[in-house]
Amino acid sequence: MFDMLGSVLKNLVSRPATRKYPFEKREPLKDTRGQVGINIDDCIFCSICSRKCPSDAINVNKAEKSWEINHFKCVMCGVCAEVCPKKCVDMVEQYKTPAYSKSSAKYVQQPKPASQDNKTA
Repeated sequence: MFDMLGSVLKNLVSRPATRKYPFEKREPLKDTRGQVGINIDDCIFCSICSRKCPSDAINVNKAEKSWEINHFKCVMCGVCAEVCPKKCVDMVEQYKTPAYSKSSAKYVQQPKPASQDNKTA
């Protein structure tokens, strides 16, 4: 019983060993593989990322100009980011937020507006 008294007193005067999580969030470490992100405006829809994905989590539709990822299938290996010729797919350091249902994230490229240089006055 008296052997434990030293540990109790030491724990009372020292700072806690853990963070107060909801209030103090830890910054992600450099080069952390959190989730897959895409810059849809730069994508050429070549579907190389879809073919190289080992878990078949990415679907590319060139006709609709859409790119879809199922984050629950994704194993965050980073192969899709390595093989992208335009480097529009990358690994974001932030982790995916928890979800109640399994869903996919779908990105659709918006048509670019016509330039005003071609208009005649």
